[in-house]
Amino acid sequence: MNGAAEQRLAEYLDRIGAVLGRPERRASFAVYAFGILGDGERKSLEPIAARACADPRRMDAEHQRLHHFATDAPWDDHAVRREAARYALEAMTTHEAVDSWIIDDTGFLKQGSHSVGVQRQYSGTAGKISNCQIGTSLTIATRTEHVPIDFALYLPETWLTDARREEARIPWTLKFATKPQLALELIRRAVDDGVPRGLVLADQAYGTSEDFREGVRALGLHYGVGVDSKTVVNVFNKRGHRGAAKTSLKKLAHQIESRGGFRKCTWRQGTKQALSARFALRRVVWAGRSKSKTDVAEREPVWLLIEWRDGETEPANYFFCSLPETMTRKKLVRAVMQRWRTERAYEDLKGELGLDHYEGRRYPGWHHHVSVVLACYAFVIGERARRFPPSGRGPILDGPQQVTA
Repeated sequence: MNGAAEQRLAEYLDRIGAVLGRPERRASFAVYAFGILGDGERKSLEPIAARACADPRRMDAEHQRLHHFATDAPWDDHAVRREAARYALEAMTTHEAVDSWIIDDTGFLKQGSHSVGVQRQYSGTAGKISNCQIGTSLTIATRTEHVPIDFALYLPETWLTDARREEARIPWTLKFATKPQLALELIRRAVDDGVPRGLVLADQAYGTSEDFREGVRALGLHYGVGVDSKTVVNVFNKRGHRGAAKTSLKKLAHQIESRGGFRKCTWRQGTKQALSARFALRRVVWAGRSKSKTDVAEREPVWLLIEWRDGETEPANYFFCSLPETMTRKKLVRAVMQRWRTERAYEDLKGELGLDHYEGRRYPGWHHHVSVVLACYAFVIGERARRFPPSGRGPILDGPQQVTA
């Protein structure tokens, strides 16, 4: 790190320190952050304390100080994450606009049963049911950069008993929330914080939820979300008239395929080859049973985007997109396919910054560790955006053009 970068890091730590307030918290955050950003292989509290101490006799005291900061000190996670996000976004949006807000979740593999929120559950990280915690995240992306700004820990209902609440220091006011509900809360916080708006992207674990889709629209945002193949819709014809018959997305996809209605589209250049698939686009309205009991005629029409990969016998993905009718097919594909960028963010957060290295068992400690890691990543992204500004091309959603379905 050169002198200018060191100065920016010092100024950044001062910004975060102003949020933390008390001098001992500022000092502990700085030690923690240097431990996360440093070269050490393990980014949990004890190794960080060991690397921070020139005198081995002081290591235990340093460890206790960091442990108190991470597990007991009552500092505001949201305030720290908000300031970190502002820092990164200041650099990211100098040359290009925010175009997407990406909702996703990741697993934190664990041994034993005492880490808060842990149970045997499906984890995309492992690709199977495993003993893990699950964290739902919100990542803000421009055309070339992305920064995760917030996380929420999913708590299975078995963790909300009195005994487990007390053991893990889970707030008594906290109620059970599904992952889509957690995601909506992350989005609400970002809206309240004035984060530059973008298209909300999520997989079908979130997009299949009517409450999630309606919640996003109620906040004034558009979405591009995965939905299940069994989802039923009414299809609009080329004249804009809604058909009366309900059909499943899977059945509709095969009808379109039999008529040669899929078209190849490339959305970006991968490390080895261009990423492409065949896509079909239709204007539809969701025709499933609504919790709010709204009539189909009163529901918002959306774009249905179907992805069918070469050599496959079934479509890979179905998406509902609430964007208006003034988008090209290619731009719609490129916008929706941005969701997979979170995989790279998770790789960086875990592989480089120790997001999943926290060994404590308590609810406040998990969130404090995640906040420090997010703040460190925000600094890294800010540095990268300043040193390697993007080309002068516009963002993905750079203006209205007519969609051809």
